[in-house]
Amino acid sequence: MKKVISSIIAPNQKFLSLGLLILRVLVGITMLTHGLAKLTSFSELSATFPDPIGLGSTLSLILIIGAEVGCSLFVIVGAFTRLAVIPLVFSMLVVIFVVHANDPFQMRELPFLYLGIYILLFFTGAGKISLDSIISKKIDVSIQK
Repeated sequence: MKKVISSIIAPNQKFLSLGLLILRVLVGITMLTHGLAKLTSFSELSATFPDPIGLGSTLSLILIIGAEVGCSLFVIVGAFTRLAVIPLVFSMLVVIFVVHANDPFQMRELPFLYLGIYILLFFTGAGKISLDSIISKKIDVSIQK
């Protein structure tokens, strides 16, 4: 009985990387859809896109598309994950505290959720089922030679 309870409540390191893979793919795909929608509407959005940090509408749109499309692809495959989430964290902070600063919490709820996931991925990394893991193993092998 003790073993059954322990297996239910104790952390299971075997499934950590699988959980991180599922989290990365799901959050990456959902953020990717936001970026692709902006990318396909680029010409319509470029003149009217919000300019929350004073870079101009077009440059702000390019940067957010770069984060939402480019960085999301890196997150999905688990390549340079810790670096890839930095622009995503920054963009979610801008959305939460600048773009929707005066809006009700419901408007900031989804960006807060994304922010939490990106911060988690920054601290945990991509896990063993990722390109980061493959790259890390190759680097370790070449250093040992």
